[in-house]
Amino acid sequence: MINLILFGPPGSGKGTQAAKLVDKYQLLHISTGDLFRYEIGNSTPLGLEAKSYMDRGMLVPDSVTIGMLRNKVEANPDVAGYIFDGFPRTIPQSEALNALMSEKGQRISKLIMLQVSDEELVERLKERGKTSGRPDDANEEVIRKRIDVYKAETSPVFDFYAEYGRSIKINGVGGIEEIFDRLCAEIDSL
Repeated sequence: MINLILFGPPGSGKGTQAAKLVDKYQLLHISTGDLFRYEIGNSTPLGLEAKSYMDRGMLVPDSVTIGMLRNKVEANPDVAGYIFDGFPRTIPQSEALNALMSEKGQRISKLIMLQVSDEELVERLKERGKTSGRPDDANEEVIRKRIDVYKAETSPVFDFYAEYGRSIKINGVGGIEEIFDRLCAEIDSL
């Protein structure tokens, strides 16, 4: 079973590449954004709990997010593996994901980070902002803040998995197929 964390700052191409990897390796793509939309949209107990925090402008506790993740994993036991996108974002989330995988007799196979310069990220997100309808993709100041938050709060997750010998950085700049080939080379080496 292949269990991947596709990792990188906003605009690094995780979503684009995850879709291609899902097709090639028959993995289940688990995006926290999709989980939240599903749980809230279906008014599940976890969705309602998450919404109550969000409506108050508060961060949703890890326990709620992990509960959503657990539901998704348990609802899909017969897949060839998972691609986690947008999760984990913190060390406690990494520890919780490891515990969940361990309960299932599995582990994270590899964290693959798409490395892209800040300037390239800004340009990509501004370009995406022209069509995405997301206001956080259109404002350069907001984009740079998102990148800074990623560096301060999320990038330590790379080091967490590096301690297990499971983190790798690949060049996230180039054509979509070129980057995909780099990712596949890493996955095929597992």
